[in-house]
Amino acid sequence: MIRHLPPSRYRFPDPRDAEGDLVAVGGDLAPSTILGAYRQGLFPMPTDHQLGWWSPLDRAIIEFSDLRISRSLSRSCRRFTVVENQSFEDVISECAHVRRPGGWITPAFIDAYTDLHNLGWAHSIEVHDRDGELVGGLYGVQIGGFFAGESMYHRVSDASKVALVHLVGRLAESGGHLLDVQWQTDHLRVMGASVIGRDAYLDRLAEALQGGPVFGETSLGPVPSAPVIPEKGEN
Repeated sequence: MIRHLPPSRYRFPDPRDAEGDLVAVGGDLAPSTILGAYRQGLFPMPTDHQLGWWSPLDRAIIEFSDLRISRSLSRSCRRFTVVENQSFEDVISECAHVRRPGGWITPAFIDAYTDLHNLGWAHSIEVHDRDGELVGGLYGVQIGGFFAGESMYHRVSDASKVALVHLVGRLAESGGHLLDVQWQTDHLRVMGASVIGRDAYLDRLAEALQGGPVFGETSLGPVPSAPVIPEKGEN
């Protein structure tokens, strides 16, 4: 069940005014701060040992109708069992595993997103093999009809792709409006991800936030006047 949250201590600069992908640094990973950032088109990720808030100039999204499912992936979908929100901590811990190159999911991020999960805002898709072992999955955050895909992993071939197929189907069937996957990668491009400009993304986001929730009712307090997180380069 979604829990109502108090307003964040922070407000963010307008990402439309930022020259690059990095919009702000500082702040905290409190649930209200993270959700407030997503509502403004930002997401957290470390940068130079600081907490960065990003809104890429070129934003990767997956249009539900553009999802590409090859014949081999279609066969893989029948080989696995997919469930939701049963092993969130296991999924995010696997996504954060040190063996993964370019890893950025620190213990602080694990704690923050696990808190969001316990509050009903963050969700996981879990893929199990025929022996019942967890072999892949993904996690992200939902606000209204918007879902921010944060990270995915697999232990066996196609397991993360199967999780993504399930998520897209869930969003499409339940009235979702926008699946954000942050930056384009070769893996996501193969699955049908495309890139739109930041202004277009922010317009799409505003519409999606008004949509009905996919995983449950959402409620977020008003954004207050509060200390501004400094933009990149400010003192």
